[in-house]
Amino acid sequence: MNNIAFMDATAQADLVRRKEISAVELVNAAIERIERLNPKINAVTMPFFELAQKAAANASTDAVFAGVPFLLKDLVSEYAGTPRTDGSAFPAGHYISTEDCELVRRYKQAGLIILGKTNSSEFGLVPTTEPKHYGPTRNPWDTSLGTGGSSGGSSAAVATGMVAAAHANDGGGSIRIPASCCGLVGLKPTRGRNSLAPNYGDIAGGIICEHVVTRSVRDSAAILDATAGPMPGEPYAPIAPERPYIEQLGRNPGRLRIGLGTVPLSGNPAHPDCIAAVESTARLCEELGHDVEVQSPQIDGQRMLKAFGAVLINYLCWSIKSWGQTTGHTPLAEHFEPMTWKMFQSGMRQTSGDYLMAMQELQQINRGISRFFIDYDVWLTPTLAVPPVPLGYFEYSSDTRDQYFARLAEFTGFTLIANATGQPGISLPLHWNDDGLPIGVHFTGRYGDEATLISLAAQLEQARPWSDRRPPLAHTVDKSGAPES
Repeated sequence: MNNIAFMDATAQADLVRRKEISAVELVNAAIERIERLNPKINAVTMPFFELAQKAAANASTDAVFAGVPFLLKDLVSEYAGTPRTDGSAFPAGHYISTEDCELVRRYKQAGLIILGKTNSSEFGLVPTTEPKHYGPTRNPWDTSLGTGGSSGGSSAAVATGMVAAAHANDGGGSIRIPASCCGLVGLKPTRGRNSLAPNYGDIAGGIICEHVVTRSVRDSAAILDATAGPMPGEPYAPIAPERPYIEQLGRNPGRLRIGLGTVPLSGNPAHPDCIAAVESTARLCEELGHDVEVQSPQIDGQRMLKAFGAVLINYLCWSIKSWGQTTGHTPLAEHFEPMTWKMFQSGMRQTSGDYLMAMQELQQINRGISRFFIDYDVWLTPTLAVPPVPLGYFEYSSDTRDQYFARLAEFTGFTLIANATGQPGISLPLHWNDDGLPIGVHFTGRYGDEATLISLAAQLEQARPWSDRRPPLAHTVDKSGAPES
């Protein structure tokens, strides 16, 4: 069972279909692993084990991910009969979902068995997973470090083999950042590729996207096949792929023209480990027959960060006001983390015109970024400007205000661009530094072109596989003396 824990979801489902293991056995093994490892990393905040065991007992073997254990991130997702808090104490104890959202319905239709919900930063605001309400999630590669965020709970759970794949969402890098910190595959799809129905058309003007973190490229592709596609009334309609994404695996992406960049929006140089990772990947791309040139879109970084920050503050205002309306409770300072409340107060002073001006700024900037992809198929950068950072790195106080915002810009300086433009982006675990920490490498593709990213990612995965890499936590020993993986 410990070996099965580190198989990808596709392989686990194949075992169920061939009746080499039952869905019940697979789910019970995942529950045991969560109960044993979660106290060390705090990835799962809401266990739904009885619901999962009941679903496993009635699981069909026909679905693509028949009987495979899965986790939902506690942000946006609605799972009927279970709580949703968005990582905050404000909604906690006051809300139970009455129906599945469309994404969860599609996960279940694909055969995935939901075991619980995972930790998130409060409202997904910051690129770390240390909410005051649930406590920090620890990085399984080094438990003194953070996992990134806001999908850090999902990423830590997948990295430790609790599950092979987990739901995540991304409003500035929240799929790709924790994927980088935890050594996983993190794909942010094109805006609108996965539906937010029935409750939302978009969130924050379309900057937030839904998908998963996984250990393999094929799992990310196959899950996207299972979930992608519009519902009536969608505000965005990206072009449907020519073929299923899973068929892009093993498909030659052709001779791609790849732009290479190493300077984040902040303008400060990236850490040498991150530059080493991306330069090593560039050489690998050239060995595979692609053309790589040092070239990036021309972006006014400070202008973009300012506009994106204004949109994010308005998203927070909407979140808190929406939860107040839903729960019937008045938001007060004591319900929130200090920085969340400060941002909310700032947002309440803005007008609807301020929000639309910020959106217009982003749209103008996006015109220039999109022109870059006329000449280049893919843009290659580090995922992060720094390796995984210690817990508490994003602690806010009045004395650390400037440092706090500088660190936010540093951490999202490559990833938030694709949220602003709506383009797909993927982080791949192609490098580990001398400290044994994963350093993700990021590829941004043309709008609507996940297919090229998946083909290239699969090619790189085959050339430089990572499936045998497991965090130290997976090799520790329990009290009985038995190995934990």
